Amino acid sequence: MGVVLPVLFALFAAFSNALATVLQRRAALTVPQSDGFRFGLVLDLLRRPLWIGGILAVIAAGVGQAAALATGALALVQPLFVLELPLALLIASLVTRQRLPRALWLAVAGVVAGLGVTLVAASPAGNRTDVPPERWVVALVACAIAVAALAVAGLRRPPGRARACCLGAATAVCYALTAALMKSAVHVLEDGGLGAFLTTWETYAFGASGICALLLLEHAMQGGPLVASQPALTLGDASISVALGVVLYEEHLRSSWWLLPQLLGVALICAGVLALARAGEGAP
Repeated sequence: MGVVLPVLFALFAAFSNALATVLQRRAALTVPQSDGFRFGLVLDLLRRPLWIGGILAVIAAGVGQAAALATGALALVQPLFVLELPLALLIASLVTRQRLPRALWLAVAGVVAGLGVTLVAASPAGNRTDVPPERWVVALVACAIAVAALAVAGLRRPPGRARACCLGAATAVCYALTAALMKSAVHVLEDGGLGAFLTTWETYAFGASGICALLLLEHAMQGGPLVASQPALTLGDASISVALGVVLYEEHLRSSWWLLPQLLGVALICAGVLALARAGEGAP
């Protein structure tokens, strides 16, 4: 059960996030596009029932993610969110009653197979609950600099692939950092109860990071085609989360000859995600 529970919780969270993506994307395309970063975008979206439904799905995903992170390694849980993209396309096809072509089913199979091969070969292990403050300082500063640089680079460009890619990558960094902070906060909740959870800095830090991710995600969706933003978001979240798991929580991945199947799995994931993102570019 050491692996089964976090995987099940993560799959539930990935499905909920995929549903949220479909609803939020459809809502985001109904509001006027902005050239710069606009906080009023969220106020516009609050008037859209589809967006509210997407937020409820995000909340459900957060609960599932918290449960997964409480029971499993960050490097195991977060890569499973790669499944969001194929799930989002499947949900969108059901909503619009459009059948997916065979090529897309092959791409879905490639993502699933690649993810399975990568995780089995890497065999992420470790579930450390305490992180030294100096490690948090380094991680927070590095992530803040990366998000700021990517966001500024994206917003300086006109709507298009470059803008969407930069904003998608910035969102990925926020997502990965949010997960890392959430993992620490959830363990505080388990050990010290609600009072400790409400007084630890990690709780408010992951809330702030999550809000930043939400704002960046909406701008990334408006900033350009899905084929540019979604691979940066999906693959960036998984890779950065693995790095944070290793650096912060001292999680372990297999090395030596196990790197070969890991690279094969990553290649399958990348190819599948790119194919699915191209397909999703024209999705309603």
